Amino acid sequence: MTASQPPTAPPGRRTLLRAALPTGAAVITGTHPTACSAARTAPATSPTPRTGTGPAKAVTVLLTYFSRPGENYFNGGRTTLAVGNTELLARRIAERTGCDVHRVEAADPYPDSYDETVRRNVREQDSNARPALAGPLPDLTRYTTVLLASPIRDVHAPMIMTTFTEALDLRGKTAHPLTTYAMSGLGTTACDYTVSCPGATIAEGLAARGEKTAAADARLDAWLRRNGLVPV
Repeated sequence: MTASQPPTAPPGRRTLLRAALPTGAAVITGTHPTACSAARTAPATSPTPRTGTGPAKAVTVLLTYFSRPGENYFNGGRTTLAVGNTELLARRIAERTGCDVHRVEAADPYPDSYDETVRRNVREQDSNARPALAGPLPDLTRYTTVLLASPIRDVHAPMIMTTFTEALDLRGKTAHPLTTYAMSGLGTTACDYTVSCPGATIAEGLAARGEKTAAADARLDAWLRRNGLVPV
């Protein structure tokens, strides 16, 4: 392993991001993509050239993830995490699959404060922004499957993931959206990645409730087996 380290939003999602989580949410769910009527459109010019255009040479998996430690939502309140929920999920997947891992990082790091991060995310989504990336892009040449993991913000993946996916060439590859969430599940990620990853097959996604990420091994293992990511 390398060391780089329902499409429609519920009413008042941005307010509910700061409020209590409804009860009865699934800990982990796997969902196939549906119609992409709410997908975001790309700007006229992609900010970063695409990379990794060569043909895949082997059946290999790359797990990419964006995760934010610090103050996070927790059962209606806040808690401080040394390791973000999405990174925790990524570690569990990497342990089980032995896949390569690439961490997506923002050139302008997101605030430690949860509420400030939510406000920044609202601004970025409202302006259809493409936050700049820190560090090099992964070379996708040897991969056939790419896992795209992130938190879910106002039913979309953070805009940094749009910057990242638009900069890659995923044509002919299989991409699985993964999210850690408070209430939105996979949100519109399958639709969003359909737009930002032209030519890729957007396959079954995985959504893990953030507070329960560490207690969902059985469902995680079933999802991995069902999608051929570990031996059956």
